[in-house]
Order: sequence, then C-alpha cells, then structure tokens
Amino acid sequence: MPQPRGFVYAERADGTVVITHHGRAAATLRGPRARQFLAEAEGGDPQLVMARWTGSYRFGNERTAREHPRNRGNGSGRR
Repeated sequence: MPQPRGFVYAERADGTVVITHHGRAAATLRGPRARQFLAEAEGGDPQLVMARWTGSYRFGNERTAREHPRNRGNGSGRR
C-alpha cells in the first residue's frame, strides 16, 4: 500500500488544528478531538494519522471495485 503524502497540519493559537492536503483544507479539529489528533500525530507517522483522520486514504482496490459487475452502471444512478 502506498504511503500517503502531501498532508500538513497547523495548530492555531486557540487550539484548533487545521489539516490540509496538497494545499487544500481537508479537516478542522477543535477541542478534545484536536488534542487527541495531536497526541496521535506525535506518537506515530503523522502522514498516516492525518490520512486516517481526514478519510483521505486509499486501500488500492478502487479500480477493482469499479470493475465489479455490481458496480457497473446498471441505470440506478450510482457509480
């Protein structure tokens, strides 16, 4: 699985944490969630932690899932 890259976080003076991905805001954390995120980021790989917290991580099976017969455009409007 490729390692996530391009995440950056900044802690503001009011305790808010803003996570960006390639320069675009991906998440804003406040209060207890911000403190929990900071503790996890300091204790592990910050890139992986930020990817998990923002939901911006891939499992590598998206192409395979897209080709599954159940997911081929069957007129239901889902893709």
